[in-house]
Amino acid sequence: MRARFATVAVLALGLTAARSDPFAGRTAGPPAQCVDTSVTMSGPSIYDDNSIVINPGGKRMWKAKVRGQCPGLRPFNTLIVERWGSQICRNDRFQVLQQGMSIPSQWCFFDGFVPYERGRK
Repeated sequence: MRARFATVAVLALGLTAARSDPFAGRTAGPPAQCVDTSVTMSGPSIYDDNSIVINPGGKRMWKAKVRGQCPGLRPFNTLIVERWGSQICRNDRFQVLQQGMSIPSQWCFFDGFVPYERGRK
């Protein structure tokens, strides 16, 4: 029984470590103040504890920085973005809803966006 538990723990650790880097093979461009989200195929998703990815499947994807600290900003949590129109801009606010919780975090703020493109030199 102990050997079976250890095997499951090692497999779970391997799956966590195998998370692929969505920025691999892409080149960063000049930062922007806003991102047009009307044409993205997927909504913003949390990349790590200070970055959010917008449109991870397209030719151009955006890495949104977060101003200051934002509690609960971890992969697999849910973003609640306050939108006015088709763009998300610097200083727009959002909240994080942690898994299993019903009350979102305090307001957090976007702090600029960096485009990453494939095939750009």
